[in-house]
Amino acid sequence: MSILNEISTLLQKGRAPKVKELVEQAIAEGIAPQEILEEGLLSGMSVIGEKFKKNEVFVPEVLIAARAMNAGVEILRPHLISAGVKNKGSVVIGTVKGDMHDIGKNIVKMMLEGKGLEVIDLGVDVPPERFIEQAKEHNVNIICCSALLTTTMNEMKTVVEKAKDAGIHESVKIMIGGAPVTQQFCESIGADFYTPDAATCSDVALKICCGEIA
Repeated sequence: MSILNEISTLLQKGRAPKVKELVEQAIAEGIAPQEILEEGLLSGMSVIGEKFKKNEVFVPEVLIAARAMNAGVEILRPHLISAGVKNKGSVVIGTVKGDMHDIGKNIVKMMLEGKGLEVIDLGVDVPPERFIEQAKEHNVNIICCSALLTTTMNEMKTVVEKAKDAGIHESVKIMIGGAPVTQQFCESIGADFYTPDAATCSDVALKICCGEIA
């Protein structure tokens, strides 16, 4: 088994210390940082994402795999920067104003990072203006809004309206999700994409950032 395959396999098992050790070893062997990232860390997280989508693994497994990925990325980050490797895209994410739920949002964040995207996490109870302000400041590709309560869903509509008012909705896509959210609701508020789960969200987000879907 090649060292990159080994990194991928151990990441899927959540073996953070071993992943860290093998990333260091791969760097020492002269393997390109981007190759370690793509074929080791991200490929492992991609497998976890697919299994999560099929209910073959659950939240705890996603969390420990993400922890292992982050351990490897921390070692790799300075080498990626010095090699001039850029993120595939960037996303602002948060749970909308009035809503304090963050488990779903946190899983989406991990899945997005597992696709090689930079994620600016605004946390919970995020006012619409903050989504827009941070999207502009970080020049992101996507705003991701999460809601778990029917009473807070309409905050997503305000985010869409604020994005239009700020003149960024042409260049920044708005993705929405959460238990009460539907495709019909997405269309009714003028958001760009609804996805039913974290793994699908990360797949769609990557395609947006790579220009595969508009």
